[in-house]
Amino acid sequence: QVTLGESGGGLVQDGESLRVSCAASGHSFRNYAMGWFRQVPGQERLEEREFVAAITWSGRTTKYADSVKGRFTISRDNTNNMVYLQMNSIKPEDTAVYYCAADPWGERTSPDYDLYKWWGQGTQVTVSS
Repeated sequence: QVTLGESGGGLVQDGESLRVSCAASGHSFRNYAMGWFRQVPGQERLEEREFVAAITWSGRTTKYADSVKGRFTISRDNTNNMVYLQMNSIKPEDTAVYYCAADPWGERTSPDYDLYKWWGQGTQVTVSS
């Protein structure tokens, strides 16, 4: 069991940088793989969330969506139960609510939303052109 809470969203300009954070509670956090997903306004269903990035429990393996590869970086701090998404060269099409999620299979970096068991409430990122 883990509870997740995102923070750090906001309004940024095209080309700027932003880091969103995810704080986790629960002693099992360090065993879980973690992912970031996003959902654009008007979409409500869980299956409409777009995969952004994922990281294994150890942090040694990461995976990114093609749309963010080279611009976004996922990282984690197991000592402080935190996961981060550093977004550089941000674009208007990155505008969305960003969610962190936990996958109990720690060695996996899956883009499949259905494998993530716990989700945060999301943080809004808006990019203006």
